[in-house]
Amino acid sequence: MTSSAIASRYANALVDVVTGNRAALDPRQAERELRSFADTLAASGALQNALISPAVPPARKRAVVGRIAEILGLSQVIRNFLFVLIDHRRTPALRDITETFELAVDERLGFTRADIRSAQDMPEPQRAALVSRLERMTGKRVRPLFAVDSELIGGAVARIGSTVYDGSVKAQLVTLGRRLAAE
Repeated sequence: MTSSAIASRYANALVDVVTGNRAALDPRQAERELRSFADTLAASGALQNALISPAVPPARKRAVVGRIAEILGLSQVIRNFLFVLIDHRRTPALRDITETFELAVDERLGFTRADIRSAQDMPEPQRAALVSRLERMTGKRVRPLFAVDSELIGGAVARIGSTVYDGSVKAQLVTLGRRLAAE
């Protein structure tokens, strides 16, 4: 089974748990908790090695994860999910599972993700206006991920799925140049 299939299987199972009728945990809280643990794991090579190594018994791995979960304040749902990953030796796929989980939660809750790059950090009113405009254009609720791109002269570029909305100064100059060349 490919790593993306593995990530998808585990992520979708967790989405079912946190979006079900009897969900004991808010999906966004589950995202934060899973991301918190994944970031903690990524920051420690020794922890990664301990959780991946077949020489470390699963009970020991569970004890370590339980202690870290306690320190991070993780819910029982996320703790149990991490224990399942340990039991099935899927800890190395945690980063992919986390990313797939976040996308699946967005989809299940009716959001689409927009990667928005701008020349400089946008003030909140400008961000809100851009998100509102993207929502009108796509007909969907948008969950934005903002980033600064030093390659841009000005403006912004938004990518939603495979569609790119280019409002950068460079794109506007290219369009202007084509119009002037055509005249």
